[in-house]
Amino acid sequence: MKKFLLCGIDVGSKELVVAIDPGRGKVWEGVFPNTAAGHGTLVRRLTRTRNLARVRVEATGIYLLDLALALERADGIAVMVANPRATRDFARAQLRRSKTDRTDAASLLAFVRRMDFAAWTPPRSAILALRALSRRIQALLVTRAQEKNRLHADPVTEATPAAIRESIERHVEAIDTEIDTLTAAALEHVRRDALLRTRFDHLLSIKGIAEANAVTIVAELSVLPADMSARQWVAHAGIDPRHHESGTSAQAPGRVSKVGNRRLRAASFLPAMVAAQYELRIRAYYQQLLARGKKPMQALVAVMRKLLHAIYGMFLHEADLDGSKFSAGEA
Repeated sequence: MKKFLLCGIDVGSKELVVAIDPGRGKVWEGVFPNTAAGHGTLVRRLTRTRNLARVRVEATGIYLLDLALALERADGIAVMVANPRATRDFARAQLRRSKTDRTDAASLLAFVRRMDFAAWTPPRSAILALRALSRRIQALLVTRAQEKNRLHADPVTEATPAAIRESIERHVEAIDTEIDTLTAAALEHVRRDALLRTRFDHLLSIKGIAEANAVTIVAELSVLPADMSARQWVAHAGIDPRHHESGTSAQAPGRVSKVGNRRLRAASFLPAMVAAQYELRIRAYYQQLLARGKKPMQALVAVMRKLLHAIYGMFLHEADLDGSKFSAGEA
């Protein structure tokens, strides 16, 4: 009977908490940086022996994909990216009362020991390429904004030489050229892939989503596991509500968590704002929330959440926006 090295990994923003069963009855626990170098060290740790490694991680957060890709590409390692609900139900069945990074890793290890193993299929190269193009464009947009801010501030500083202003202007012009070039490449990439093109075209049916937003939204959503729910998409974007209560005296107003994919969150903000003004059904939904006492920003975030739910259905059913799905039943 083939022996496997079994591993559970709790994925955090900065660290990977790992529990490994090499098959000799003693579990090894360790922590690795959640960086490219840390991924390489972990791969070497998992491939020390001749036994094939089976690794289980959860499909949560924004810090998983690069790790899963590094593990999946390594010889001798199979990765299972499982639904967090399955892990939670399994932990409850184990009567686990504590929740820490170490116990989560141990629970994932126990899961891979006892449950059927289904290897993860990574996103297609076309999807990963679009994500890389989109993220490069976003990085350039941030740099351009920084340079324009410097350009705005420089005139008030008499000591700033004219050569610096000219340098900034040349840099902004060069960045604009790069953004235009990469945007054209991203749009061409979308047109060459049937799935990406279909999703892109459906997104454009929403008033407020232009080509630039559509590229980012398609790129960030298409890499997510197929079994994620619409609610998990919302949590992934970091626009799920976060409630804070302490006894009966300190009950702070609810806020969005902002723990998630900031690119997806940013790409959803302007479309939601425009749709709340010009998309008939969405505007009615927004106005209903205001009439119920929601503040404008609270109502706008609710529109963002509802839009993500709508996009989930659009991708699932390959359809344009159905505005009738918007109602004030959920905020």
